Amino acid sequence: MAPDCEVEGGASAPVRMDGLRGTLTHDAPLARLVWFKSGGNADWLFEPADLDDLRLFLERLEGSLPVMALGLGSNMIVRDGGVPGVVIKLGKPFAGIDVKDGNVLACGAGAHGILVASTARDAGIAGLEFMRGIPGTVGGFVRMNGGAYGREVSDVLLDCDVIMPDGELVTLPASDLRYSYRHSALPEGAVVVSARFQGVPGDPKEIGAEMDRIAEARENSQPLRTKTGGSTFKNPPGKKAWELVDAAGCRGLKLGGAQVSEKHTNFLINAGNATSADIELLGEEVKRRVYEHSGVELEWEIQRVGRP
Repeated sequence: MAPDCEVEGGASAPVRMDGLRGTLTHDAPLARLVWFKSGGNADWLFEPADLDDLRLFLERLEGSLPVMALGLGSNMIVRDGGVPGVVIKLGKPFAGIDVKDGNVLACGAGAHGILVASTARDAGIAGLEFMRGIPGTVGGFVRMNGGAYGREVSDVLLDCDVIMPDGELVTLPASDLRYSYRHSALPEGAVVVSARFQGVPGDPKEIGAEMDRIAEARENSQPLRTKTGGSTFKNPPGKKAWELVDAAGCRGLKLGGAQVSEKHTNFLINAGNATSADIELLGEEVKRRVYEHSGVELEWEIQRVGRP
C-alpha cells in the first residue's frame, strides 16, 4: 500500500490528507523553480504522485484556495511576496509521450518541448519542430498558445485533458480554447494534465535538420546562458518587440540587479541578485520608454504572478 502524502513545513494542511500520495510543502521556495531565480514562496506547493492523486487533492480543496500550475518556470516572474494558495508542480509522472496512429503525439503536461520535438523526429512526424525552440512544458504551451519560428500550439493541438478547479477531468477540443496570440480561454485554476498534437509524415533527417536550425538560431540570438525569462513582451501587430525596445535606447538598460539583454532586447535578465521587483519595474520602464518613443503600448508576454 502506498504511503499517505507527506506534509512538509510544519503547518496544518488545507485538505484532508489521508489517501493522498504526493508531497505537500508549506511556505515553499519558488525561486529555485523559475528561470529568473528570484521571487517569494508559495503558500503551498503540491507535487502529485499521479493523475488520480491530483484529482483527489483538487476535489478536497473544493476551490477554497487559488490554484496555479507551474511547469519549467521559464516565462514567469514570481513576485517577491510569494504566491497565494496552492502551486501545482507536475513532475515525472506527467512527462510521458506516446506516439499514436495518424501521426499524433499524446503528451503529458510535464513533458519538455525539446522532448516532444525529438520524439516526433524519431517517429518521422513533422510539424512539431518549433517546440524545440520553446523553453517550457506542454501544460504551459497549451495554456499560453506557445509558439516560435512561425508556428504555435493552436496550429497542431487536437485536444487536451484538463482538471477543473473542482477536480473534474474534462477533455477540451482545441476550438474550445479560443486561442489568440499567447492566450487561451482556459479558466483560472484549471490544470492541463495532457494534450494531443497532430503532425504530418516527414523524413527524420529533414526534421532533425530543422530542429538543429532552430537550436542554432536560438543560441546565436538569445541569452540562453543567463537567468532570464524568455520573450518579455508580445510582438505588436506588424512589429517586433525587440526592435521597438532597441529603438527606444533600452539595450543594456539596468535597474537594480536586472538588465535588458544586450544580445536580444526582448529578454530581461537577472544580472546578479535581482529581486523580482527589479525585473518587473525594469520591464515597466522599458514599456514607458517604448511608448514615449514610438507610441506603441507593449504588452507583457511573461506571466507575472503573486503578491508584490
